[in-house]
Amino acid sequence: APKKLVTTVSGCADDAVAGLVACNPGLRLLQGHRVVLRSDLSAIRGRVALLSGGGSGHEPAHAGYVGKGMLTGVVAGAVFASPSVGSILAAIRAVAQAGAAGILLIVKNYTGDRLNFGMALERARAEGADVRMVVVGDDCAFATPGKAGRRGICGTVLIHKVLPAASVGSWGILRGVAHLLCLRQVAGALAEAGASLDEIEKKVTAATKVVGTLGLSLSPCSIPGSKPSFQLAEDEMELGLGIHGEAGVRRMKVLPADKAVETMLNHMTDPSNASHLSLSPGSSVVLVVNNLGGLSCLELGIVAGAAVRCLENRGIRIARALVGSFMTALEMAGVSLTLMLVDEELVRLVDAKTTAMAWPNLLAGPATTRREEVPAPTEPPKKAQDEPGTGPGAARVQRVLQRVCSTLLDMQDRLNELDRGAGDGDCGHTHARAAQAIQEWMRSRPPPAAPAQLLSALADVLLEQMGGSSGVLYGLFLTAAAQSLRGRSGSAAWADAMDAGIEAMQRSVPGAVGSQRPLGIPVPPELPRVPHRYGGAAPGDRTMLDSLFAASQALHSLRSPGADPLQVLAAAVQSAEAAAEATRHMEAGAGRASYIRSSRLEQPDPGAVAVAAVLGAVLK
Repeated sequence: APKKLVTTVSGCADDAVAGLVACNPGLRLLQGHRVVLRSDLSAIRGRVALLSGGGSGHEPAHAGYVGKGMLTGVVAGAVFASPSVGSILAAIRAVAQAGAAGILLIVKNYTGDRLNFGMALERARAEGADVRMVVVGDDCAFATPGKAGRRGICGTVLIHKVLPAASVGSWGILRGVAHLLCLRQVAGALAEAGASLDEIEKKVTAATKVVGTLGLSLSPCSIPGSKPSFQLAEDEMELGLGIHGEAGVRRMKVLPADKAVETMLNHMTDPSNASHLSLSPGSSVVLVVNNLGGLSCLELGIVAGAAVRCLENRGIRIARALVGSFMTALEMAGVSLTLMLVDEELVRLVDAKTTAMAWPNLLAGPATTRREEVPAPTEPPKKAQDEPGTGPGAARVQRVLQRVCSTLLDMQDRLNELDRGAGDGDCGHTHARAAQAIQEWMRSRPPPAAPAQLLSALADVLLEQMGGSSGVLYGLFLTAAAQSLRGRSGSAAWADAMDAGIEAMQRSVPGAVGSQRPLGIPVPPELPRVPHRYGGAAPGDRTMLDSLFAASQALHSLRSPGADPLQVLAAAVQSAEAAAEATRHMEAGAGRASYIRSSRLEQPDPGAVAVAAVLGAVLK
């Protein structure tokens, strides 16, 4: 079974509810039951109480929506299991005895929930309680819904929100909102109010078109102690699955986020789909982008932006957009989109204040991808552009830079693989981004042939485009090397430039603690650790600096009269490659790898490997 961070499998639902109540002073547990109630039950005297619930595993639903302005209480079952009739009845009795004028049960359309809440309703009515039940079914997955009807999924959360905002002690107001929002079992409330069969049918038919939800999953979920509920291939996603891992309507190859959102909205609004949501240009909706549990916030933001953009392109106004985890399926990596057709009154109800901890505290206003951007700050006057290089020297520079870029692009996957040992695995992506930025820069203008100008320009490109710690370190190295080369020529100047670049990379932030030297690795006397400004690493720390330092030592031979530059450069590349390989056996003293046990760092440092490859490409 997949790993779960629980205390016991059997007690995980109780522990989750207890933790929620412990951290929220506005909540209370009902003794002897897995029931969460508002702490201010006396405030509901003479007003309508709203109860909901269902299986655990959908957190924050439903207990996260208990509070003033939302639910009065929630009954939680075991994971993915409906709560018992006894606990539901206990919750009804608790709010009835607190003086509620009436009790409305809001239930998702699942057989177990309907049966258990329905039986508790009948028993409560037999005791004289005035109890009604609304069953919510908002799933747009199935083209021909079966006898059970549409499943109740994330749209239920919006029902939780708008019904409390309207519940001011009047069943008439509640029925009016129910006509707009609820699905088939609202017929019972209408019938009890004296409505005709025709009127009931008309209202229920209209209600089915008001709210719709569709899910999309990249992975299964698993109940604690059990295996995953289903399997998806690495390149598959599933459309229209339920919040317990029930089968959807279609499996397909993984799509980019914008295409996936377009597919979801097309399915939700397809007129040939019997459970579709009728959406026409000019409609106003509330959009809920719901994390099914295991999707990263980064992905969720991408999906949200794509959904707003896609709806706007259809001429739909997004009156409000809610993005987050509202009704999950344990750790399922997936997302659901909910749309509710709204008018000004419903938007007002969505905006009404609530103390429920899981409802987002947002500034009221529409969602749009067309917001006016804040003007960019005024930049200081730029330095005069360096003259682009011409002639054989410039052509040689371009050839060398192209070789460097091609080398980095070719080894992207290898650098990523080496970097995974330190946790993030993005070293190849970062260096590929640098290569692409340099290529784009060369396409825009010929690079300067003068060494100092060339290194300075490359520093600017990398500092602006490369990102990550590598981008800053390369930028520091090139900037310092360029400064060292200004007004100088000759082979010895390159050796000095290399030392200047390395010194800049070693500096530490003022007032900060520099990286500690691993025991047994002396500080090289040629480059004393002088804390000035930035990096903080040193040779022997298992970083890109190891390859650079080894190469710089070999380049010192350029200061000797009569030295052959090509032979010295070849020796420098060999030294850099040997130093990169030697990092395989080093204890990391700086960078992200310093947090990893040395026994787990079985590969050479990717930064050192990249530096050696760059130097080798320069020499070819």
